[in-house]
Amino acid sequence: MQGSVASTAFRAFLRAFFAILGVGCGVLAMVALIGAISSEDKGARLTSQLTEEILPNSKEVREALGKEAPVLLQIDLNGIIGTEELNGEKIRQILVESREGDYQSDRVKGLLLYINTPGGTVTDANAIFQAILDYKMQYHVPVYAYVDGLCASGGVYVSLAADKIYASSVSLVGSVGVIAPSFLNFTKLLDKIGVEALTLSAGEGKDALNPLRVWKPGEEDTYKAILDFYYRQFVDLVVAHRPQISQEALVSRYGARVFPAPLAKEYGYIDEAGVRLQQAVEDLARAAKIEDEQYQLIRLADKGWWKSLFRSIQNGTSNHMVHTFSLSPIYDTLFLGEYLYLYTP
Repeated sequence: MQGSVASTAFRAFLRAFFAILGVGCGVLAMVALIGAISSEDKGARLTSQLTEEILPNSKEVREALGKEAPVLLQIDLNGIIGTEELNGEKIRQILVESREGDYQSDRVKGLLLYINTPGGTVTDANAIFQAILDYKMQYHVPVYAYVDGLCASGGVYVSLAADKIYASSVSLVGSVGVIAPSFLNFTKLLDKIGVEALTLSAGEGKDALNPLRVWKPGEEDTYKAILDFYYRQFVDLVVAHRPQISQEALVSRYGARVFPAPLAKEYGYIDEAGVRLQQAVEDLARAAKIEDEQYQLIRLADKGWWKSLFRSIQNGTSNHMVHTFSLSPIYDTLFLGEYLYLYTP
């Protein structure tokens, strides 16, 4: 009797086990099938990386129009340039896909840069600026920028690709400068606790500013030369694209400070201050020769609810990030070894 009960229980266990195993195999097969379909879809439809999000037009109307309607593309520069969510590769992807699929028939008539950033890495700021400038020149579309909060350092660098720059009444603009993460020296601490360190290197200057030994005079010269190079490039670009700003004033008077929007307009950093976003959109549509509000203002965003959720959280905290991203250890960790067009109050 006991053997019969045990046998019955064992058979029930096996049935349950194989049933669960079968369900698991079915799920895996379904995942593989979806993956294969997605891969085929990506190969056939190049715009599958991003999804279209319709935004309110200048009349604050959000309405889906036909696939033939002209499009104004809003590109958000929200947060720190050089992070996973905002970098040169991400912006290039948006620009490339704005000419594919439903948009390949020259539907995109203008770009709106929506800016709230303290800047970021030199390389990503330059990559975004160049990508937008190339797009503007290749497709002959107007590019307007709207500052809603902060446009500093790398944000100013990117905004130079715009034909016109607008700002809200409470925005801050400026900070033309470059900075590198701090170099620390621990030799006194090591002496105090009785620790010695040995670093092996080959090549002149490879061991420059080693934090575990006393620095020699002039070790920082190479890094200063790079900083000066990036600074001169930034200044030359500002002077070339914002003719109201002279090099002498930029270097000697304005420096790396930020200014309230009205003062930024007076100095020549922006074209209009105290402007609402809707006005900037309306002016862009007019510059793109679009009439009667028959256009679609869109944003191309990553697919997936988890990415949208992360972006919403990031956007909700971006203002906090902008104003607290001033502690040296934080950006030293995030951008180790990077040169930065970054405002750090």
